[in-house]
Amino acid sequence: MDSVSQIALGAAVGVAVMGRTVGMGRAALAGAAFGTLPDLDVIFDYGDPVSNMTKHRGASHALFYLTLCAPVCGWLLGRQAHWQRWTLAIWLILMTHVGIDFMTVYGTQLGQPFTYYPFGAGSIFIIDPLYTLPLLAGLWFALRRKSTSANRLGLVVSTLYLGWSLVAQGLAEEKAHTLLAQQQVAAERVLVTPAPLNTLLWRVLVMTPDGYWEGHVSLLDTEPTPLVFHTVDSILLREWQTQPYVARMIWFTKGFFRLSEHNHELVVTDLRMGQEPGYVFNFAVARRNTQGEWQALDVPRQFSEGHNSTALSWLWRRALGQPVMPPGVSAVTVNALR
Repeated sequence: MDSVSQIALGAAVGVAVMGRTVGMGRAALAGAAFGTLPDLDVIFDYGDPVSNMTKHRGASHALFYLTLCAPVCGWLLGRQAHWQRWTLAIWLILMTHVGIDFMTVYGTQLGQPFTYYPFGAGSIFIIDPLYTLPLLAGLWFALRRKSTSANRLGLVVSTLYLGWSLVAQGLAEEKAHTLLAQQQVAAERVLVTPAPLNTLLWRVLVMTPDGYWEGHVSLLDTEPTPLVFHTVDSILLREWQTQPYVARMIWFTKGFFRLSEHNHELVVTDLRMGQEPGYVFNFAVARRNTQGEWQALDVPRQFSEGHNSTALSWLWRRALGQPVMPPGVSAVTVNALR
């Protein structure tokens, strides 16, 4: 999740466990600090942009390592008294940090050192005000009125919202599979994740042998809107899928990726984050030389694609069930699929 959510969650857990023991302010401050701690792995440079992306939320988010870290931090904070309770508080703060990161689609290697698999439920967007605002409201009342009741309520409401996101994802997946059956799409892999800032509108990404389908379903839809197909270059894929940077992206994205040519560069794209035509994580891994042949880059070049300024307006209209096309998709394309 985003930094504000992690700070708010850490502070709320700190107040819930330690507020009556050491004071609301100190408990909130310590909770916010430890709620931020795992994400400080972003300061480390692993040598190239692909490694930096795929090793984020790695060892710093491993349940085993964080469990070992908690009593050490608890002792440092509570050498005079309450170190056992500080240990419990810090452990809960670190575990809940990993827990809400797991709920996003990015990928959290919480099983290290036993497995390096990037776990992710993908049921909540990385920024969702309906998750964060109850935490902030509960904290505000707790710090102003010196009472933990509102803080506990904020934690309960935000946790219930996470539970709702899983229910909503299940409902969206049912709609997505109905849509796939109607369009007779033979899917290899299907990913259903929330659109930004809400859990009403869900993006559907479907991988097939010759390309991928993309579309959106809203829980308020009264009529389906078609998925749109995008072709991929299968020759490029066969030639480059074993290249180390490409292979690592295939692993990290669980196969939801695209390999394409862009401005004479070979680009591998994480299709899970963003939507056509703009994606967050793109890495140029090769460039055509003067003879027109591909030459691998020693270090990949990372870039993000631009986003349409009308996307936010479209998002809310589509979330409310209006069958409107996303920015960048033409009426001709959609009508041809009906």
